[in-house]
Amino acid sequence: MTRLKEKDVNQITAALGDYNEELVRTTGCSLNEIAALASGKEIDCPDKQNPLVAVIPMTCGQGIIEGFVESVAGIIAYLGFQAVVTKNSDAGGVAEAVKKGADILFMADDDQFVAINIRTGKVSDNGEATGKGYVTGLECMCHGLEGKKVLLLGAGPVGSSAALALVRKGAVVSVFDINIAASQRLSGVIEGLGFSVNIVTDLESSLAGHQIFVDACPAEKVIDSRYITKDTMIAAPGIPLGVQAEGLKQRLTDRLLHDPLQIGVATMLWEVFESQKL
Repeated sequence: MTRLKEKDVNQITAALGDYNEELVRTTGCSLNEIAALASGKEIDCPDKQNPLVAVIPMTCGQGIIEGFVESVAGIIAYLGFQAVVTKNSDAGGVAEAVKKGADILFMADDDQFVAINIRTGKVSDNGEATGKGYVTGLECMCHGLEGKKVLLLGAGPVGSSAALALVRKGAVVSVFDINIAASQRLSGVIEGLGFSVNIVTDLESSLAGHQIFVDACPAEKVIDSRYITKDTMIAAPGIPLGVQAEGLKQRLTDRLLHDPLQIGVATMLWEVFESQKL
């Protein structure tokens, strides 16, 4: 998973209200609605039962990112769930969460960020959830994806999840990755599930030939401003944002979906939430 920096997360909680308003303007759906749709859940479920969600700091690898667990807990609380950050980290944090009666655990190290429902055994991975959540938001923004051409940039975990979500929604998907073997692996997985994607190797011509993009790669300025038109729609789960900054706000008003954590965390939560079993 991409390792975030403190500057990526330190303003998330305070800005959630404004973020959600912008999301509604862009997609017609709130953060809760996008995450629930991506997970195949009913939006009114949390009003009936409200699980306790514990976010556990993890010190392994490169250590704790300042503000990360607080931001995750802030997103969860904004969605209407009970959220706590454990005082202890690592195994001690897990024990503390269980003793407090937590139903769902969130934890991240350098390699994986997961949500675990300890009542049902359901696990949600951030990469998979982020891909699904962003494609759902893109579908709302585009008023459907059936038969529409989409260029996917990046065939890693997020891109792979996005690719599957896209083809299941009927999109015509082309995949570009600087490592063609990654594109080929993804194509094989998709074909094994009864769908198909096109592998492309000429980035410039592919950018010129598409209006809808999913940017799931960790590179900057992949989508040059010359490829952005009044009809361009971009879902960009990649960090940093791969769209050239020049003229970005003017060219992509209400047509860019991008955040460091919100959609991924919200979708993870809804994926492991089970109203009938908690």
